[in-house]
Amino acid sequence: MYTVLVVDDSPFIVDVFVTMLERGGYQAIAAYSGEEGLEVLKTVVPDLILLDIMMEPMDGWETLENIKINPRTRDIPVLMLTAKQLTPDEAEGYGSYIEDYILKPITHRELYDAIERVLKRRETIIRDVERAKEAGLDKNLVDEYARLAKGVDVNNRLLRILETTYNINDSRASEKISLAIRNMENSIRFQQSRLAQIKEDIEGLQKSQ
Repeated sequence: MYTVLVVDDSPFIVDVFVTMLERGGYQAIAAYSGEEGLEVLKTVVPDLILLDIMMEPMDGWETLENIKINPRTRDIPVLMLTAKQLTPDEAEGYGSYIEDYILKPITHRELYDAIERVLKRRETIIRDVERAKEAGLDKNLVDEYARLAKGVDVNNRLLRILETTYNINDSRASEKISLAIRNMENSIRFQQSRLAQIKEDIEGLQKSQ
């Protein structure tokens, strides 16, 4: 059974998500602020964190930064929960830290699908990394592969959210937003190309053994 930590400063929202998670077969832990969430993480290492953005006094982004600078917790997958629109600056600034950006309200099925997608991707990357190590791939390349395998998936998800939120072909969209989205598209294409190259290196090493 997977353990999920829910962090939100609304007791009602926390209760809703805890109930949804328990119905889905997950073990849920509740925290009612960013500070309380960090306290919980001192004694518990969950499989995944659902973290609300709009909290006070410590918001979700600050809580996320604290999670990711701690060696004990930085590898825990974090899904951001929010009712607010994602901005290009947030996508660029925090994309490497998060696993998904979930807009509230959300159905049971959408929540379960998001969690399973993240956990499945994580398990696939761990398995691929082990195979790459066994094949003798350079450690730096193995680390780069792990970052890109996650990053390409997450950034594509964030890009779809931004494209849905801001129509860059609409004259009302600001030039800054349009430029940020196009830069993100170019970055993803580069990441995808580099990831494909590393995969070829891994396959070549495996075939030569």
